[in-house]
Amino acid sequence: MVYDVAIIGAGVIGSALFRELGKYCLKAVLIEKEDDVALGSSRANSAIVHAGYDPPTGSLMARFNVEGNRLYPSLCNDLSVPFRQNGSLIVALCEEDLVSLRNLYENGTKNGVDGLEIIDSQAVHQLEPNLQPTICGALVAPTGGIVGSYEFTTALAENGVVNGGDVMLNSEVVRIDKLGKNGEKLADPSKEGFFRLTFSDGRTCEARFVVNAAGIYSDFVQQLIGKQRFKVTPRKGEYYILDKRQGSLVDRTIFMCPSKLGKGVLISPTVHGNLLVGPDAQDGLDKTDFSTSKQGLDFVRKTSALLSDKVDFRDSIRNFAGLRALPDGKDFIIELDPDVAGLLNLAGIKSPGLTSAPAIAKYAVELLANAGMDFKEDPNFNPTRTQTRFAELSEKEKEELSRKDPSFGRVICRCEQITEGEIVESIRRPLGATTLDGVKRRCRPGSGRCQGGFCGPRVLEILSRELGVPKESLVKDKIGSYILLGKTKEPRD
Repeated sequence: MVYDVAIIGAGVIGSALFRELGKYCLKAVLIEKEDDVALGSSRANSAIVHAGYDPPTGSLMARFNVEGNRLYPSLCNDLSVPFRQNGSLIVALCEEDLVSLRNLYENGTKNGVDGLEIIDSQAVHQLEPNLQPTICGALVAPTGGIVGSYEFTTALAENGVVNGGDVMLNSEVVRIDKLGKNGEKLADPSKEGFFRLTFSDGRTCEARFVVNAAGIYSDFVQQLIGKQRFKVTPRKGEYYILDKRQGSLVDRTIFMCPSKLGKGVLISPTVHGNLLVGPDAQDGLDKTDFSTSKQGLDFVRKTSALLSDKVDFRDSIRNFAGLRALPDGKDFIIELDPDVAGLLNLAGIKSPGLTSAPAIAKYAVELLANAGMDFKEDPNFNPTRTQTRFAELSEKEKEELSRKDPSFGRVICRCEQITEGEIVESIRRPLGATTLDGVKRRCRPGSGRCQGGFCGPRVLEILSRELGVPKESLVKDKIGSYILLGKTKEPRD
């Protein structure tokens, strides 16, 4: 079959568009080279829904940040995604920073950000008493928020599947050809026709339009068929996640004044009750380097102390690094490729990309319509999904659910209080988990202080049972990350 749209890249940008296309009577496919969605920048980031005070006025970043921010509350409610509008505090560490705060206030006001306010030192410490006493003022951005970033991405993709879309995992695109109406290969991709995508294993997929949403690999995908128009390099950032004992240290997301390297080291609660500290910023050329380093983590610890010296890093339960897609220009790259008819590039989507994703998806539909794609609204579009979070239920609701399905009465992950019923649900969903970390990203077993030390073997057993495969065939995360290789001893006859 020839799809109407093929989206390359199942991060938050591609998944948001995939879900948006589900509103119309067409056939879309979401293509991902890894074995699950949300395994790139959408998995490892600050999970902040930015207010929009710092992108340059008139830029695509400013427009889609503010528009996307306003879409988040209702969208996360519809998709049963954890979200909290906790607000942001951008603090002045010195008198010079007060000038920067005024500039951010004026810039944010021009961008259309609601509720911005500059407060003095006394007001800062009334709001956040655990910050350094030397902080001399702050910009308050009440529309800032925090979200479960991989839950959000997965929910978007799943909703796209529910509304008729297809997802192709383990499908790395290595070649793109433009074909004519009769299937002949066109030497000039600017001519009208359709696309044939060839994967690394030889399989193919055909589509009338292609959307390049491949994150840090979007420059590579664009050059598979078009003339080089941009370059994307990775910017690595390292983080600490701290135990929930540290989760109430601050209520709002605490930022430094942004610099040319980004928004700086932040301290923020997470939607799950932990504390997040980071990132640093390291520019490089290795798009596969997700390693952490003593140097990077030491920088995060030292720099975060300028915001608060009350973070107890002995409560660290996890470190991780994420890669951001840094374009060679200063703005998002959102364009119909001028040299390839039917190719839409959504590239270089650095911060605030997570916030901007829902708005970018809507704009991408407009661009595809301008390129000649027909859009007819589907009256059967289902905008919602539900997900059981047992720990958040009332005692009466827990009792009723456990009586109806006893698996919800069996706690598997003691740290996060995740039940067998929730794990089974995460596997049986339309875009269900097939790996240990896939379950973790969907319903959080293994996300607590023991990091799966106790619940990991139980989750593995449930995965094996539900998928009907031997435990030895299951992986922790990506292809090849096997957990079990075989038995150490065979039973005697």
